[in-house]
Amino acid sequence: MQTERAVVRIQKGKGRTLKSGGAWVYKNEIDTIIGECEDGDFVTIEDFDGYFLGTGYINRNSMITVRVMSRKKGQEIDAAFLEQRVRDCIAYRKSVVDMQCCRLIFGEADFLPGIVVDKFSDILVVQSLALGIERLKGTILEACKKVLLEEGIKIRGVYERSDAKVRRQEGMDLYKGFLGEEFDTKVLITENGIKYYVDVAEGQKTGFFLDQKYNRLALQRFCKGAKVLDCFTHTGSFALNAGIAGAFSVLGVDASELGIAQAEENARLNGLEDRVKFQCADVFDLLPELEKEKEQFDVVILDPPAFTKSRESVKNAIKGYREINMRGIKLVRDGGFLATCSCSHFITPELFTETIAQAARSVHRRLRQIEYRTQAADHPILWAAEESYYLKFYIFQVCLEK
Repeated sequence: MQTERAVVRIQKGKGRTLKSGGAWVYKNEIDTIIGECEDGDFVTIEDFDGYFLGTGYINRNSMITVRVMSRKKGQEIDAAFLEQRVRDCIAYRKSVVDMQCCRLIFGEADFLPGIVVDKFSDILVVQSLALGIERLKGTILEACKKVLLEEGIKIRGVYERSDAKVRRQEGMDLYKGFLGEEFDTKVLITENGIKYYVDVAEGQKTGFFLDQKYNRLALQRFCKGAKVLDCFTHTGSFALNAGIAGAFSVLGVDASELGIAQAEENARLNGLEDRVKFQCADVFDLLPELEKEKEQFDVVILDPPAFTKSRESVKNAIKGYREINMRGIKLVRDGGFLATCSCSHFITPELFTETIAQAARSVHRRLRQIEYRTQAADHPILWAAEESYYLKFYIFQVCLEK
């Protein structure tokens, strides 16, 4: 264990994110590093005048040079500390979500920066995104298994999905594979009463988008007897929620052949294959075709991937969001419903709202807001960490000009 920590001293007037409750110290905020340390080590963070600000781990390869683990002076970051953090995470989930499948640990928002752990039935999937937390990953996972077992949940296996490109910014290699004994990576889960096979090895991110759980449920009440179009369906989750709610017909569309194959399998698993159909196509190409054919839907769902993962590409992303919403709105019959969302934290709620408004004006439709929602509570939004607030989800009624 590191005995004497090096000190990272912040420039005068810098460190605003950290001082407002965030977990990050950026490279351009650091004045000096006093003492010796290796990347991945714990360091003490001080203000320009020596005032203690926290303890975190350092990586000079990254623009986010220090990530804070504790603000308590003298705190040891040991196995007992990590277990208590995990206990806090699980106690919180017990109080706010159905834990059959959920995000157990959400990085900075759970005060364990750089790590994500998802629970799919009796399987854990971990994503480690920073060098310092990589060293602690095994201890955190053992604590997860221990605390869950106390809750009567025995974890059968762990799979790692540390294959996100952001690891390269930390000077780390991409990795995915089993941690411990191997198992069938096609895992059966139940969410909102619907069964899914989740491919934890080959699916996007950790295999399934848990953050939309209650948004999918909220949309069910608009779908009974409806003709529904689900764009960017991935493995069919919104489409299947529409089907289980009693939709007359559902068309789910995605450009991924693997996603569509999984969606069709999930439809069969729930006995919905007669009413819920899927098509492999580029949504941007298909929607104009549907418009030419004068198709109209009672409910249109737009759940695109993040069109931007950096501030530099926000302008281009806005064009994409504007176009997809214009196309989607025009396909909703008068009095029908539009569900539309953005999962990029670089697209602020204000910017997303204005983009949808522009889209509606462009196609001469009026939107009546029914609900504004965000991610499920197992993906908590920490107000001091703006990156933790990323999902914006609207449900509107679409009205012709009256």
